Amino acid sequence: MSVSPSDWNETAPREVHGKPHWFKEALEWAKTITISFLIVMVLHLFVFNLSTVEGHSMEPTLRDREWLFVNKAAYLIGNPKLGDIVILEDPSAYGTEKDYLVKRVVGVAGDRIEIYNKQLYRNGEKVSEAYTDVEIEDLDFMPVIVPKGQYFVMGDNRHARASKDSRIFGTVPRSMIHGRADFILWPFKQVKVL
Repeated sequence: MSVSPSDWNETAPREVHGKPHWFKEALEWAKTITISFLIVMVLHLFVFNLSTVEGHSMEPTLRDREWLFVNKAAYLIGNPKLGDIVILEDPSAYGTEKDYLVKRVVGVAGDRIEIYNKQLYRNGEKVSEAYTDVEIEDLDFMPVIVPKGQYFVMGDNRHARASKDSRIFGTVPRSMIHGRADFILWPFKQVKVL
């Protein structure tokens, strides 16, 4: 079998604008990877991220080392609500590196929050807390009115000194709340909507 020069040109690697075919292919791959990376970064910054629970302050709802799906988009157009489990910057952290906490919103702007006789009260009424498994073991907490644009947060673990929360660092400004924990993703046997 013989090959004529015209046949050879059709089977040989083509050049595009003076560059080999493999170069064009590499450029396409680089473009695809760059666009994919940018999409992932935008989603991570504004829509969601994954977070790992560190510690026991949210037990029994959340356990150490569970993975959470954090919905950042939920608060782009709305605000945290009572009962939301939120990811927030630790207001008591010092230094350049930010530490994050996971807590439950128990008070919003205008609410009067207090703890006495081992119970949480909001606006003078005892709060039903089905998500806890024990009464509050810490000392009573004098009434505080939650300022506008602020939130009172607590860990679900109500054992003595088990949670660093608004009883220690005060109310939290909206700007320090970065997202709402919507799901437990790992371990698989614990997967659930929060």
